[in-house]
Amino acid sequence: MPVTSADHSQGPENAPLTVVEYGDYQCPGCGQAYPIVKQIQKHFGKRLRFVFRNFPLNESHPEAESAAETAEIAGARGKFWQMHDALYENQDRLGVELYGTLAKKLGLSQPDLEASLEAGTRSERVRADFSGGVRSGVNGTPTFYINGIRHEASFDFETLSAALQHAIEVVKM
Repeated sequence: MPVTSADHSQGPENAPLTVVEYGDYQCPGCGQAYPIVKQIQKHFGKRLRFVFRNFPLNESHPEAESAAETAEIAGARGKFWQMHDALYENQDRLGVELYGTLAKKLGLSQPDLEASLEAGTRSERVRADFSGGVRSGVNGTPTFYINGIRHEASFDFETLSAALQHAIEVVKM
């Protein structure tokens, strides 16, 4: 799925590298990938645009969808990345109590967040990300795409940064 202005992204739109991650806030592998992605972003700087899309695997991760909706609710108030980071940094405590605590920390209304979660106001956005992932061939998390091509190798720093460096060289050709 092409990256659009509706996506949550960090980095310049015209960066030579675009990494799209389909992730699940409760997925242990995504939790391991989170600091690696941060390291990759720091390493590549303005040469990298990072996009995150929700892919909650509800059957194995019962809090994944509510966590994704929480991030989207925060995003509607300009705080997506702060909530995204806080959710991964507190991955072992996901649940309504944590979401309310994080909302307060980020200056968001806890009652509004809880009401939005209950009403499912951002569930359509989460489902749209998920459906786009399915259409793109995502069948697990984390799944990364580098400049539109699925990254099939490991997501450890060395492997992922080598794949990104290769993608930069391909762009230069």
